[in-house]
Amino acid sequence: MKAILVAVIICLALNACTEKGDYKKFTADPLLYCKTVKKLNNVVLENNFPPMIASRNYVYANIAAYECIAAGDSSYQSLSGQIKHMPPMPKPEAGKAIDFSLAALLAFTKVGNAVTFPEGSMMEYYNALTNAADSVGMEETMLTNTIAFSDTIVSAIMSWSKKDNYAQLRTASRFTVIDTPGRWVPTPPSYTSAIEPHWMEIRPMVLDSASECKPIPPPVYDIKNKNCTYYHALMEVKNIGDSLTEEQKHIADFWDDNPSKLNVTGHVMFVTKKFSPPGHWMNIVGIGAQKAHADFNATVAAYAQTSIALFDAFISCWDEKYRSNFVRPETVINKMIDPEWRPYIQTPPFPSYTSGHATVSAAAAETMTANFGDNLSFTDTSLLEFGIKNREIKSFRGAAAEAALSRLYGGIHYRFDNDNGAVAGKRLGEMIVNRIHMKRK
Repeated sequence: MKAILVAVIICLALNACTEKGDYKKFTADPLLYCKTVKKLNNVVLENNFPPMIASRNYVYANIAAYECIAAGDSSYQSLSGQIKHMPPMPKPEAGKAIDFSLAALLAFTKVGNAVTFPEGSMMEYYNALTNAADSVGMEETMLTNTIAFSDTIVSAIMSWSKKDNYAQLRTASRFTVIDTPGRWVPTPPSYTSAIEPHWMEIRPMVLDSASECKPIPPPVYDIKNKNCTYYHALMEVKNIGDSLTEEQKHIADFWDDNPSKLNVTGHVMFVTKKFSPPGHWMNIVGIGAQKAHADFNATVAAYAQTSIALFDAFISCWDEKYRSNFVRPETVINKMIDPEWRPYIQTPPFPSYTSGHATVSAAAAETMTANFGDNLSFTDTSLLEFGIKNREIKSFRGAAAEAALSRLYGGIHYRFDNDNGAVAGKRLGEMIVNRIHMKRK
């Protein structure tokens, strides 16, 4: 496996370089950074990281990479100080030759390795990168300096990351289910306990508090009043689910992004995996960067800013989810209308209000729009590897709107979950864009 990986990366390196010693064409290739993010995305996928934890994996790795390029390019500025609790980052030693693009790649990979499991999951790739740089003519002294500088950034980022309360939450109390009308309870087929009920206690990057972008409250739960907002929203879920068009099914499947779907056929159970919402958006960043012809540094900056938006959006959304503890449509339809009804896609194990996908997608769309514009159309190829055909996307905001609507088509969210989540997410994304400035003015 290691030999194959090294061979593939060296092949990419040699294809990028017209002659020995032209290593910059390899290390500064933005496509290589996209492939490196995809490598972490695959590790997250293979090891069943829930979406909110996945957002944490991506954010620290991308910030580490960004701090490397900011150290080597004066047109970019450090996030230290912009993220209030982020300490100053190490500076490169004067007079030492460093390849800052390679430093970014190595820092991303080593931090990605540190925040995921199993241990060493990214280190074969790390070694392949250093071997490839050597193979295309990077001088030994520069390679040594680059690794050393990258390691100082990795050390600083990891030390900072350990103060975000993540470790403490691994032993936090479990969510207590209270089966009263309108409150969330576990859903079929696995009836899994609520995931990460304390995620709002994670330290955010830019938000002043988890509730800074708090959405409006959900409508009053009332199944008996057929004229109320809630009842109409519930029946909309059922009626749409009972008459889905092929296009609606494709939208639901394309944005399903269930990292761990439990399939049950008789006595046989098996899990199928796809990218979670933050993993899907990491792919979209790569697609957008390539479509916009962004250079290496601009590509890294877009990934970093978008990963910050995703991370804070999950904290904000989870704050509301476990405040309102709102019941899923499937639960009410099964109990009050049709016990055999099932949504088109599988209901995830946490409260309904607001939609996580709607919230984080709207936030990510704002950072992507700020980086690459409002009218960058592209073909989203993210789901081809799972046998789901591409979708043509007209804009990042259009992608976010479609992701939100997909939850209604999928039967797992009310329209108000999606609409109000999208409003809160957009507000949060705008906040990230206004508070986090990658380029110096």
